[in-house]
Amino acid sequence: MARMIHPSRARSLPTSGSGEGAVTSIPGRLAEGGGAAPSRPISASEALPSSGPSPLATRARLIAFYLPQFHPIPENDAWWGKGFTEWTNVGRAKPIYRGHVQPLLPADLGFYDLRLPEAREAQAELAQQHGIEGFCYWHYWFNGKRVLERPFEEVLASGRPGLPFCLGWANESWSRSWLGDSRQIILEQTYSDADTRAHAQWLAKAFADPRYLRIHDRPLFLVYRPAKLPDPKRFTDLLRSEITRLGLPEPYLVGSDAHSFGTDMRQYGFDITEHHEPQLGVLPGALSTSWREGLREILKGKRMWHRAKVYRYEDARRWMDAVRPHFPHLSGYFVGWDNTARRGKEAMVIHGATPELVGAGLNRLIDSLQDRPWDQRVVFVNAWNEWAEGMYLEPDQKHGMKMLQAVAAANQVKAASRPA
Repeated sequence: MARMIHPSRARSLPTSGSGEGAVTSIPGRLAEGGGAAPSRPISASEALPSSGPSPLATRARLIAFYLPQFHPIPENDAWWGKGFTEWTNVGRAKPIYRGHVQPLLPADLGFYDLRLPEAREAQAELAQQHGIEGFCYWHYWFNGKRVLERPFEEVLASGRPGLPFCLGWANESWSRSWLGDSRQIILEQTYSDADTRAHAQWLAKAFADPRYLRIHDRPLFLVYRPAKLPDPKRFTDLLRSEITRLGLPEPYLVGSDAHSFGTDMRQYGFDITEHHEPQLGVLPGALSTSWREGLREILKGKRMWHRAKVYRYEDARRWMDAVRPHFPHLSGYFVGWDNTARRGKEAMVIHGATPELVGAGLNRLIDSLQDRPWDQRVVFVNAWNEWAEGMYLEPDQKHGMKMLQAVAAANQVKAASRPA
């Protein structure tokens, strides 16, 4: 949004377990809690992709973060001008140094509108063909108000596409800054016990869907900023108790460390940590506003010589690989970073994220997970379609399908068959 809200999370620099059989209704207690039953039964067979070859035999459970901001909404119309979507900033980005590729433009899927079911089906088919188990849709809940909800609501109501999914709650206020400036709040995130219960009642409808991703037969729910919760332990206890009261399995709660680097989220009552990427804070000088420090990093060869903060992908990959936590966690993996579309000349760019480098790094990560049980062999791929951050798997005009092909090659079973 020519300074559009950052609903996908205002980044301060910082599974398939779907059920089998027919689901004719959400468990009885759900209706008592205020949730609506589905308009028609959804069977497991209906939850299969509508077209495309059989899924690859894969070595890990790749779940791609999915941004739903590719359609106009009244809030963006009011704040940024009628018709504003994620594509607005993407299309007008300009290069800020020699050799810089901007704007980043889509290829096969075009400038899609997520109100169209055909666009959502085409995304799901591409993901399924290239070994992506499912999408983690970013979910925006503000004390009962949902924003950017239409694409997921239609996926849930229609039963299409059949690609599995889970939800990630982007629990932070929306502001006019893409880097979390809280001085210009547009939509404030607030918390209460009553809201947690209401939230659980809404979530139960999604958790009951046979496509919903699970770990140990429990629906996976990710919270982006656990430390923002006034009392995280109370939140996790209330959410679990309300979901089980509604007759569903206890959710498998995942806390992201995007803004809490090195934190084991079990201390907050979560089941496990998602070690989020990119961890921009590990890049030398990334968080500094000092030109002297920036110059020192450039002279040391840790940063490229440009006004914007520009790093090499291979360096960033090495630095981030070195700080993976030793406590239990689910891995994250980023496939690029360039927020020029949002920040202009003040952007941070991780240059040179080629399909070859992205695929090689992912292959190493997946190799490191092979001693884990299948349910825990999760990698949150960042991202499926974060175009304004230069972080996407969808085909573009530079690499075409090569990024998806590299991901598929890294994840495909090479010798032994996939474990049970």
